[in-house]
Amino acid sequence: MRTFLISYDLARPARNKHAMATVIMSLGSAWARPLEQTWYVRADLSDTEIEGRLAMLLDDEDGLIVQSVAEEGVMTNTQLRWFRQRRPAFELEVGGNVVAFPSLPAAPADQAELPLAAAS
Repeated sequence: MRTFLISYDLARPARNKHAMATVIMSLGSAWARPLEQTWYVRADLSDTEIEGRLAMLLDDEDGLIVQSVAEEGVMTNTQLRWFRQRRPAFELEVGGNVVAFPSLPAAPADQAELPLAAAS
Protein backbone atom coordinates (compact mmCIF):
# COMPACT_ATOMS: atom_id res chain seq x y z
CA MET A 1 0.00 0.00 0.00
CA ARG A 2 1.37 3.41 -0.98
CA THR A 3 0.35 6.96 -0.10
CA PHE A 4 -0.42 9.32 -2.97
CA LEU A 5 -0.77 13.07 -3.09
CA ILE A 6 -3.57 14.10 -5.45
CA SER A 7 -4.10 17.74 -6.25
CA TYR A 8 -6.21 19.28 -8.98
CA ASP A 9 -7.32 22.62 -10.34
CA LEU A 10 -10.67 22.69 -12.11
CA ALA A 11 -11.41 25.55 -14.49
CA ARG A 12 -15.15 25.00 -13.88
CA PRO A 13 -15.33 23.53 -10.35
CA ALA A 14 -19.13 23.40 -10.26
CA ARG A 15 -19.08 20.88 -13.11
CA ASN A 16 -16.92 18.08 -11.63
CA LYS A 17 -15.92 18.97 -8.07
CA HIS A 18 -18.29 16.47 -6.43
CA ALA A 19 -17.50 13.74 -8.97
CA MET A 20 -13.74 14.19 -8.40
CA ALA A 21 -14.20 13.89 -4.63
CA THR A 22 -16.34 10.78 -5.02
CA VAL A 23 -13.80 9.01 -7.23
CA ILE A 24 -10.85 10.02 -5.03
CA MET A 25 -12.57 8.68 -1.90
CA SER A 26 -13.14 5.35 -3.65
CA LEU A 27 -9.55 4.83 -4.83
CA GLY A 28 -8.01 3.15 -1.81
CA SER A 29 -8.37 2.04 1.78
CA ALA A 30 -8.14 5.53 3.33
CA TRP A 31 -8.17 9.18 2.33
CA ALA A 32 -7.53 12.60 3.82
CA ARG A 33 -8.22 16.09 2.47
CA PRO A 34 -6.05 18.70 4.21
CA LEU A 35 -6.88 21.43 1.66
CA GLU A 36 -9.81 22.12 -0.66
CA GLN A 37 -8.32 20.45 -3.74
CA THR A 38 -5.50 18.46 -2.17
CA TRP A 39 -5.92 14.86 -1.08
CA TYR A 40 -3.87 12.02 0.32
CA VAL A 41 -4.97 8.48 -0.58
CA ARG A 42 -3.62 5.13 0.62
CA ALA A 43 -4.07 2.70 -2.26
CA ASP A 44 -2.74 -0.43 -3.91
CA LEU A 45 -2.87 1.32 -7.30
CA SER A 46 -0.13 2.91 -9.38
CA ASP A 47 0.02 6.62 -10.08
CA THR A 48 -0.87 5.86 -13.70
CA GLU A 49 -3.98 3.90 -12.65
CA ILE A 50 -5.11 6.76 -10.40
CA GLU A 51 -4.54 9.30 -13.17
CA GLY A 52 -6.54 7.11 -15.56
CA ARG A 53 -9.55 7.02 -13.23
CA LEU A 54 -9.50 10.79 -12.69
CA ALA A 55 -8.62 11.89 -16.24
CA MET A 56 -12.11 11.15 -17.54
CA LEU A 57 -13.43 13.93 -15.26
CA LEU A 58 -10.96 16.57 -16.48
CA ASP A 59 -11.51 19.19 -19.16
CA ASP A 60 -8.70 20.55 -21.32
CA GLU A 61 -8.20 23.54 -18.99
CA ASP A 62 -8.00 21.44 -15.77
CA GLY A 63 -4.79 20.39 -14.01
CA LEU A 64 -3.99 17.21 -12.07
CA ILE A 65 -1.03 16.04 -9.98
CA VAL A 66 -0.75 12.43 -8.77
CA GLN A 67 2.44 11.60 -6.89
CA SER A 68 3.55 8.83 -4.57
CA VAL A 69 4.76 10.44 -1.32
CA ALA A 70 6.38 9.56 1.98
CA GLU A 71 4.23 9.44 5.11
CA GLU A 72 5.96 12.48 6.62
CA GLY A 73 4.97 16.02 5.75
CA VAL A 74 4.80 19.55 7.08
CA MET A 75 1.45 21.33 7.23
CA THR A 76 0.67 24.87 8.32
CA ASN A 77 -2.83 26.01 9.33
CA THR A 78 -4.31 22.63 8.46
CA GLN A 79 -4.40 19.09 9.78
CA LEU A 80 -4.35 15.61 8.36
CA ARG A 81 -7.23 13.40 9.44
CA TRP A 82 -7.54 10.01 7.79
CA PHE A 83 -10.91 8.49 6.91
CA ARG A 84 -11.68 4.96 5.82
CA GLN A 85 -12.95 4.25 2.35
CA ARG A 86 -16.71 4.49 2.15
CA ARG A 87 -18.33 1.16 1.48
CA PRO A 88 -21.94 0.04 1.16
CA ALA A 89 -23.46 -0.76 4.56
CA PHE A 90 -23.88 -4.46 3.73
CA GLU A 91 -20.08 -4.79 3.29
CA LEU A 92 -19.14 -3.20 6.60
CA GLU A 93 -17.55 -5.27 9.30
CA VAL A 94 -17.63 -4.71 13.03
CA GLY A 95 -15.53 -1.63 13.70
CA GLY A 96 -16.32 -0.18 10.25
CA ASN A 97 -17.04 3.46 9.54
CA VAL A 98 -20.79 3.32 10.30
CA VAL A 99 -22.24 3.45 13.80
CA ALA A 100 -25.53 1.63 14.25
CA PHE A 101 -27.92 3.16 16.74
CA PRO A 102 -30.43 0.88 18.48
CA SER A 103 -33.93 1.15 17.10
CA LEU A 104 -36.75 2.33 19.34
CA PRO A 105 -39.41 -0.20 20.30
CA ALA A 106 -42.48 0.00 18.10
CA ALA A 107 -45.30 2.07 19.58
CA PRO A 108 -48.71 0.42 19.92
CA ALA A 109 -50.88 1.05 16.87
CA ASP A 110 -53.37 3.14 18.88
CA GLN A 111 -50.74 5.73 19.92
CA ALA A 112 -49.85 8.63 17.67
CA GLU A 113 -46.19 9.28 16.94
CA LEU A 114 -44.54 12.09 18.89
CA PRO A 115 -42.51 14.68 17.00
CA LEU A 116 -38.75 14.30 17.48
CA ALA A 117 -38.52 17.58 19.39
CA ALA A 118 -41.02 16.34 21.97
CA ALA A 119 -39.28 13.00 22.55
CA SER A 120 -36.66 13.15 25.30
